[in-house]
Parts: sequence; C-alpha cells; structure tokens
Amino acid sequence: MQIRTASRHWIRHILTASACLCCGWTAALPAAESVPPPRTESGFSYNRLPRKVVVGTLVGGYEIYSMKLGDRLKKMDGFLSEMAAQAGRTNSVHALDLAVFPEYFVAHPGDLPAQRAVALGDVQEEIGALAKRYHCYLIAPAVLRESGASTIYSNAALLFDRQGGLMGMYRKVHPVGGHGSEILEGGTTPGREFPVFDCDFGRLGIQICFDMLYEDGWRALARQGAQIVALPSASPETVHPSFYALQYQYYVVSAAPRDHSAVFNPLGMIEAEASVEGSVLVHQIDLSFEVLHWDADLDEGAAARRKFGDRIGFHYCRDQDMGIFWSNDPQTTVAQMIGSMGLSPARVETKRLEAVQDRLRGGPVESR
Repeated sequence: MQIRTASRHWIRHILTASACLCCGWTAALPAAESVPPPRTESGFSYNRLPRKVVVGTLVGGYEIYSMKLGDRLKKMDGFLSEMAAQAGRTNSVHALDLAVFPEYFVAHPGDLPAQRAVALGDVQEEIGALAKRYHCYLIAPAVLRESGASTIYSNAALLFDRQGGLMGMYRKVHPVGGHGSEILEGGTTPGREFPVFDCDFGRLGIQICFDMLYEDGWRALARQGAQIVALPSASPETVHPSFYALQYQYYVVSAAPRDHSAVFNPLGMIEAEASVEGSVLVHQIDLSFEVLHWDADLDEGAAARRKFGDRIGFHYCRDQDMGIFWSNDPQTTVAQMIGSMGLSPARVETKRLEAVQDRLRGGPVESR
C-alpha cells in the first residue's frame, strides 16, 4: 500500500507540474511560422476524393498510474474494445482506424524512471496483438528503458500498425522539469527527432504533453505533411492544440487523464470531446477538407447543402465566420463541389485579396 501511495503521489506531482506549467504559459502563445499545406494547380490543398478516418481517444483517469503493468494492458484492451464497439455502432462502413492513449499509460508503478520503465521487448508483443485484434493503428505512450550499455529512459509514444507491427516511435523532445531543476521527469532523456509516419489513411505525427509549449515540433510535422497530430498528454489543455490545429491546418487528437480528451479541427475548434474519467470518444473526420471563410454566396453552408444535399458535409461556426467542408460522395472531391459554386478556400481568397490591397495602395505594407 505504501508503494502504491508513493507512486500515485509521484505521478500526480509530475502530471500537476506539467499541467500547471502549460496552463500558466498559455497567454504566451508562440508566433508560429506559417507552413502552407500542399496545393494543386487549382489552389485547393486537398483536391482528392474523400478520406474518412475514425479516431478514438479516452479520458484515462488517475487510477491507472497505480496499477501494475499487466493490469494496465488489460485496461488498454477494455478501452479498445469499447472504442471498436462504438465505432461499429456509429459508422456502418468505417471501423476504428486510430486509437490514442494518454501519456505514461504503459509503465510500472513507481517513483522514478528506473522503477517505472519498461523494456520494449517486454510489451511489444502484447500491445501489437491488441492493435492486430482491433485492426487499428495504436499509439501506446510508455516510460521506456532504452537498450544499450548505459541506462537511458525516454518518454515515448509507440506506434503499432493494423497488423500489430511496431511502425516506429516518437520520443518526447521537451520533457517537463520542476521549477529551477535540470532533472527532467525524474531522469528522462529528451528525444531528438520529429518523425512523421505514413499510415494507410494519411500522414501522422505525434507530440507529447509539454511539447505543447514549444512550436518547433508542430512546425516540423507540418513541413513534413502531417495531417493528424496525436497528442498523448498529462495535461488537458486546449488552447495550444487549438492554436496549432488552426495555424497548420491539421487535426489534433489529444488523450489526457482528466477534463478534456478531444479532436481539434483545422478551424482551431474542438469538434468532439470526452470529459468524464474512464470514458472513450470515437469520432470520424475526413482528411480531404477545405476551410472556407464567410461569403454571402455560401450562406453559412446552407447554399452548399441546397446544391449537394448529403453529398457534402461541413461544420460551420457562425461565431467564427468560417467552416470546414468535405465530400461524402466517393466520386466527387470537395474541391470540385466548392469550385462549382464559384468559391475558393480561405487561404487562397485571403492571398488574392492581399494582392489586390497591395496593388491599390501602391505596394506591400513595409512590415511585411
């Protein structure tokens, strides 16, 4: 009982430190450099047929951190089973594609990385079997004991493919530390890379918790063409993920122990979320989308609905004067639909108007 209590106290200390530092710095959002998405000659980023992706996440709760490793893997199985069942109930065609678990999910109970860390060989087969059983990509965050002569510990997110193979991993580049301390997460070594993984549904990047306070990883993933960024976290923060989703025009899927596990869309809005500890969220997105700003001819999306009916889908945010649109027609792209209405994506139209403004004023504004 003393070990379980100490373990829980330690993990709450780390989680709280991470969450407080994140929340304390939200006012100082980084001035992110714009990385435009890939474009076709028509100016549309995603001139492709629909690509539906069903993502699953959960609000893990704190009890998991005092459980033994074997019990945690059983909990993972249970959460995946619930996600798969929910995906089957809500999507007649599309099953679960991607499952994201909260930070530190795969670990032993303990106070320090030396006690908590797992060797890859001790968990790879069992977690891979779960990914294969539910035929989904699975992100399993782990406290990892690295192989080699010296003992190195990483805060890592393991990515398994649908066949249960280890596709790769992301090691947290920005571990959190206590105020004034140079010891990061009890002795964790920072990672060195921001990999992007080619999944059968699209390009996937990963960031972990405190990475939210550093813009470099989010920018690097955008430059490599990430379309979804998974965010296993100890913090339920929403401001930074919303900012990066809007800035870089990709989806962000977070998983946390409390308050918010969510899907952030390229409008920078929470499109779906879970908030009750122990609950799962399953949500379908489409990676072939376009963002449109307000236009009288769009009629807040109603004009698109009148013309295309259920062949087009969208979330229009009236209080933000913009919406995200996608095609439900397997033979027609959203670019074709929007183009037939004489409309352009928001980024294309703002660029066009900027050129008009520069011409009418006699040149660009000096600060540019």
